[in-house]
Amino acid sequence: MREILQRCLALSQQAGEQSGAAQRATLAQLAALLAEAMPADSATAGECAILQLDLIGYITGWNDGARQLFGYSAQQMQGQHVLLLYPDDEGDSGVDELVSQADGSFGAATEVLRRTSDGELIWVKLEQRLHYDAAGEAVGMEVHVRKLDEVLSATDKLTLHARIIEDSDQGVLITDAHERIVSINSAFTRITGYTQEESLGKTPDLLRSGVHDAEFRARVRAAMHGAGVWRGEIIGRRKNGELFPQSVTISAVRDAHGRISHTFSLFSDISVHKDAEARMQRMANYDALTGLPNLCLLSQLLGQALTEARRTQQHGALLMIDISRLGAISDTLGHEVSNAVLCEIGQRFRHALREADVLARLDGHKFGIALLHIEKREHAAIVAQKLLATLDEPIVIDQQALQLSGHAGITVYPEDGIELPTLIRHAEVALNKAIRSIEAGLLFYSEEMNQRAKEHMRIEGELRQALLNGELMLYYQPKVSLRNGRIVGAEALLRWRHPVRGLVSPGVFIPVAEETGLILDLGSWVLEEACRQVRAWQDAQLIMPPIAVNLSARQFDSQLPARIAAVLERHQVQPEQINLEITESLLVRGAESVIAIMNQLRAMGMGLALDDFGTGYSSLAYLKKFPISTLKIDRSFVIGLPNEESDCAIARAIVTMAKQLRQEIVAEGVETPEQMQFLRDLGCDQLQGYLFSQPVPASEFAAMLRDGKRLALGARLPPD
Repeated sequence: MREILQRCLALSQQAGEQSGAAQRATLAQLAALLAEAMPADSATAGECAILQLDLIGYITGWNDGARQLFGYSAQQMQGQHVLLLYPDDEGDSGVDELVSQADGSFGAATEVLRRTSDGELIWVKLEQRLHYDAAGEAVGMEVHVRKLDEVLSATDKLTLHARIIEDSDQGVLITDAHERIVSINSAFTRITGYTQEESLGKTPDLLRSGVHDAEFRARVRAAMHGAGVWRGEIIGRRKNGELFPQSVTISAVRDAHGRISHTFSLFSDISVHKDAEARMQRMANYDALTGLPNLCLLSQLLGQALTEARRTQQHGALLMIDISRLGAISDTLGHEVSNAVLCEIGQRFRHALREADVLARLDGHKFGIALLHIEKREHAAIVAQKLLATLDEPIVIDQQALQLSGHAGITVYPEDGIELPTLIRHAEVALNKAIRSIEAGLLFYSEEMNQRAKEHMRIEGELRQALLNGELMLYYQPKVSLRNGRIVGAEALLRWRHPVRGLVSPGVFIPVAEETGLILDLGSWVLEEACRQVRAWQDAQLIMPPIAVNLSARQFDSQLPARIAAVLERHQVQPEQINLEITESLLVRGAESVIAIMNQLRAMGMGLALDDFGTGYSSLAYLKKFPISTLKIDRSFVIGLPNEESDCAIARAIVTMAKQLRQEIVAEGVETPEQMQFLRDLGCDQLQGYLFSQPVPASEFAAMLRDGKRLALGARLPPD
């Protein structure tokens, strides 16, 4: 072999020194010598595999190159169909070897996958041409086959990759090390609306929606700086301002030195998927007819509330309401009418509930209501009554007035259970009992709660009658000056003289009035009656000190000053003769609107007192904000004076603070001389309590004023 190579080298040098015919002769000798040096049986010798085929693909010729390439001998392949060389999953779309030029020249090369005798799959390049007989008729095919060492050249790969990127359905965004956009594909423009001219040189903030927080953006930026591949969903903004969800993959590209040279992002617009997901979610969680949550969603939300209730010991309730007569309406008027009725009922129920309450349609004529937080268990009955009352007004469908009714079953947690299946079962049991009951429109699962609900409803009903029948009256508890012992005012207190049970404690009926909204009617009656009584005393030539009237937080709205002004005008009472007492709970509601109303009342000349100070949420900041003229120390802090150290400290702090704010101080619930003396020494201005007088009717209070009744203050009592 060495000798052959040396001879080849000599011939090559000789050819370099020659020209013309002599050079051509030397090169021919060199080619012959090289052919002699190549192994005859090597597949890499360049011998082409040649196959002879008839016109339908059966093999009629098989050269040695074909044997070396495929491993089959000529005897094995003679008469076989060329499909023997095809992979198992190919062959149904035609035979590549039978495609050729009609003029007998070789057709365009085709790259295909073929199988060798040992089962190996190899990529080969095919070139084929037709053979013709003497008469010019095609009689067969000649196929040249060469193995491909690489499927694609480096250039072909680059071209292919570029084509794939450009034709991809995914948007492609490539940035440099300075986060400037250097390349995008057509899908980027189609998805975002931004062209190359509008994008190149900009940063990816071009698509920023402003939806994501700083922590989210930091994670994405970290991926761009090489922290690793990031995959997730991002809300982007199109050129037209529309927000859209996208599924994104972000990765960094490093150069030969390991430095980040570029970052590429692949993203897809997943709006359609999100919309489909939302539709599926809605179908799974919402009633198709009414649009309300279904049992599945109600269970999810109630389950979350129960988990929270276990931790916080909060109260909640589950109500089930069954609508009567829907079946008869459907049978007589049709499903369309009954469906319209259900939708109307759903709207009425929704308007009667708080925003946080969950209303669901459970089945054909049953609704479920989750009250996720209630202050008292009795509130569930109030809500059930309110919902059932919405059915009192007929529902008009196609000019037909339909009268419906319903029954409610109520279960409360945690008393009746804290597990979801238990509560649902208990609500159904209570509902079924209510349906079977002749008189009960609603029932609790607990018998104790049923009795309490009945008592609550009895009080509400009788209280409404009391307003109409004149059973309400005002008592007056004097306020006494701790400087001279004289009566300097009084608080008007509501009393209910029941025709059967006698005098009913306000502690029994005031909470019911607050919960049911009756407090608005009661508050209006109290103000009206107090002004009427003041006018009567004036007409009797009795000089009256200011009378304090309690206001509920429910009464405190923007129309309150106008309503009070109308009552004062009607009875010809001066604003200075009426003081208004409010509770601390009012101060934490919408401070700005409350302050504006209070300023209007003060501008009218009315005094404002903060009742039960210290039991709620008040602070020095509140007292500085609100135009309060009087602070009333709650009786719970007075009862321990002067022996309880904590009560003494609280009373001392309240008096000191009120003095600094130049507010008058009234102590409630004073019952002993020791309490009075302690408060007087602190500098308290007035007292109110049984030490001087309990609340009395208007006639007795007038008698106290006429007689000049005073509180004995001991040796310190100043002379008249």
